[in-house]
Amino acid sequence: MPQEEQVLVVERQVVEEVGIFHGLAFDVDRYLERLFAPGILRFMPRSEAETDPSFKQLIPYVIMSHRGKYLNYVRGKRAGETRLVAKRSIGIGGHINPVDDMPLFTADSYEPMYLNAVAREVAEEVCIEAGHTDKIVALLNDDSNEVGSVHLGVVHHWSLDTDEVTRKEQMITQMTFMTPAELNDVKDSLETWSQLCLPLLEG
Repeated sequence: MPQEEQVLVVERQVVEEVGIFHGLAFDVDRYLERLFAPGILRFMPRSEAETDPSFKQLIPYVIMSHRGKYLNYVRGKRAGETRLVAKRSIGIGGHINPVDDMPLFTADSYEPMYLNAVAREVAEEVCIEAGHTDKIVALLNDDSNEVGSVHLGVVHHWSLDTDEVTRKEQMITQMTFMTPAELNDVKDSLETWSQLCLPLLEG
């Protein structure tokens, strides 16, 4: 029997202590300093995390752009999160899992450890033949639905040198680059997190 997936989580209470919010929070450093403090983050079985809103699964949500256009795709039937199938997304990323060479985060090393985990998660989903810059631009929370209530997004913006991106995961379909105006035209087809991030693209 395969071992169950372990995912990185933080107690909801910790987020509430910093300040619970809906949508985007831009005082990134204040949240990350607390979330990545020693002893705060831990791994737990995904089956438990998906049904226990007293924990938030930490999800890097990487938005990629090139010359004013943003990568987006439709989640196919093979998507790991079945509740998001057929929704268009502007975010690449996923759960952070333990690996042999990545110890739990500590106050003086969370940044390289976390960013390595983000790069690994992105590389599992797409192949990027381009250099890029990476900036954490917001945190994302949406407790209005059962998916959002057990997840906390860390929104990254990757500015790509070229648009040479190809899919690896079969669940990624109809991948293309679109302007903010074009994405706004299909807003109703976007998953909730992508809808919440639209103002970032238009700003």
